[in-house]
Amino acid sequence: MIRSNYTILNFMDTYYTIEEKYLQAVEEMNYGEAPKSLKLLNEILDNDPLYVRAHYQMGKLYYYDLQDYKAAGYHFKLCAELDPSFPDVYFHYIKLLVFLNMELLVNKVSVTALTVPGVYASSIYNQMALCAENNSRWVQALGYYNSALLKVTDKQRQDEIEESISRVKFKMERNKGYTYSLTE
Repeated sequence: MIRSNYTILNFMDTYYTIEEKYLQAVEEMNYGEAPKSLKLLNEILDNDPLYVRAHYQMGKLYYYDLQDYKAAGYHFKLCAELDPSFPDVYFHYIKLLVFLNMELLVNKVSVTALTVPGVYASSIYNQMALCAENNSRWVQALGYYNSALLKVTDKQRQDEIEESISRVKFKMERNKGYTYSLTE
């Protein structure tokens, strides 16, 4: 009986297609099993280095779980280059670029992202605005936040964007120079 259970368990650990292995890797990642997910994704990429979805998941794994930003950027960039029409990669890739304050790349990747069907434009504009705000480009940040507001479809996100607009306006006001005049 024990031998039989071992055989079934062993059978359950065998994946026949890349897609099955990919789904298992995603499931492991969702359950907080980053090492298992990383192992499976590496196996996939060893067999098929051009498997776009594996690069996407590797980017997310390195960014959010392992905080290896260089590796995350590599996989996100490769994913976007291999399949520029893959919409899921852009938000996370741009979010990483904003975090790393890579303003020129944020703008370049965002322009591409906004042309891809399936990309949530509000989120991309919001990331562009955060980048501009982080670099004290208040007018540009307001423009992007307003663009995000025009594309938003969720009430909670709408409220967050409106708070961001208020925050930038406050920063603009605080940053204004004072004008002094002499009176007699």
